[in-house]
Amino acid sequence: MSRTGRRIPKGASKEIPRPDLGVRELTVTSADGARLHVEVYGNEGAPTVVLAHGWTCSIRFWDAQIRELAPEFRVVAYDQRGHGRTPASVTCSTDALADDLEAVLAATLAPGEKAVLAGHSMGGMTLMAAADRPGVAGRTAAVLLCSTGSSRLVAESLVLPLRAGGLRTRLTRAVLGARAPLGPVTPVSKAVLKYATMARGTAPDRVAQCARIVHACPTDARVAWSHVLAELELAAHVRKLSVPVVLVAGADDRLTPPVHAREIEAALPHSLGLTLLTGVGHMTPVEAPEVVTGKLRELVRTYVVAGAAGAAGGAGGAGAVGDSGEAGAAGTAAGSEGRVGRVGEEVT
Repeated sequence: MSRTGRRIPKGASKEIPRPDLGVRELTVTSADGARLHVEVYGNEGAPTVVLAHGWTCSIRFWDAQIRELAPEFRVVAYDQRGHGRTPASVTCSTDALADDLEAVLAATLAPGEKAVLAGHSMGGMTLMAAADRPGVAGRTAAVLLCSTGSSRLVAESLVLPLRAGGLRTRLTRAVLGARAPLGPVTPVSKAVLKYATMARGTAPDRVAQCARIVHACPTDARVAWSHVLAELELAAHVRKLSVPVVLVAGADDRLTPPVHAREIEAALPHSLGLTLLTGVGHMTPVEAPEVVTGKLRELVRTYVVAGAAGAAGGAGGAGAVGDSGEAGAAGTAAGSEGRVGRVGEEVT
């Protein structure tokens, strides 16, 4: 991935109403001066979950998780550059994504506090890009990666029903990077979005939700970030993600097919397993909100809540985040079969 980045005009996408929950809004300044819109839900002092959305999306993509988790935990969500209420900035690059995550964690977590981090699609790539940042690694208790990949995104994409090879790669790159405005949400545009990003049986209200979010993303941001993703190479970063990691992928994902999740799972130092969801496409937090929310809840309870209790109990409790904590997460966050580590997939 080139470190030169790409330039896009400033501007933020159209605002979409958020859940009727108590929220604290922050503006966090990143390393290069970019100003990031951040929303914090739940009670101060509660265990924290940090949510990073994907390409063409926004905080609103996580609304189902925010609604369910905020009564129990503190939920931090932020808009990536050029998405939602965060204006586009001078540079688009994976380094910038890592800078932004590091800045958000520094601004929202107390000294010594660790959180569970979740990333969908480009949000997962953000977590991988930041894996070796001290300001991220030192603040991360565990990670959930949803529908993401670390490299060869265009070459492996199944959006176009063509044989794998140079022609499909070139055409896919052109389609994903097209400058044509998406225009208003219509039955036709929803059908196109559903085909490209969601499974055939996805409920109409969930398709409509994703369409509103994606269509609100400015064309310039969508195009600029498509070029960054087309050049993505984060395979080496996956091996630096040393905390416990759970993966979720849709079996019908055309944008980041399950081959990506399997490759990431095989390279992780501390994988808790991959859950492959049948009848689900790329938009896992929206298509399968109960599964994604459940994984997050169990990761927090095991690696933040139980970990803190173990630390409070003295040296003998340290295993709550290590040995015994791992067993707890394997039995809940990584699936009912109690797997620990890299032992295959849970198919739901």
